[in-house]
Amino acid sequence: VRLVESGGGSVQSGGSLRLSCAVDSVAKSHCMGWFRQAPGKEREVVASIDSDGRVRYSDSVKGRFTISQDNAGDTMYLQLNSLKPEDTAMYYCAAAFLCVDLDRDFADRGQGTQVTVSS
Repeated sequence: VRLVESGGGSVQSGGSLRLSCAVDSVAKSHCMGWFRQAPGKEREVVASIDSDGRVRYSDSVKGRFTISQDNAGDTMYLQLNSLKPEDTAMYYCAAAFLCVDLDRDFADRGQGTQVTVSS
């Protein structure tokens, strides 16, 4: 298993969660990040960090979510604050050479962790 997420759960609107992703050394790539998918909706890359340290966020989460990783790059985190019902989705950590490819089928990804936000 190359990428393993944890930390999902159910919270009320305005609450916070911290997702973690254990990254196997084989899975490490130029770009690491998180994407989400809600039932009936397209995948959305919400946050990414590349090997140059550049961080990107989708407009829908900017200012509320924070991506980080430990110094060794063995664990990646996604801090989710000010959660909204529309953030409800399965969240996946992923690795790819290009950040735009994080949500593609060929990207390396974990099994996902569910985040549910109630109003």
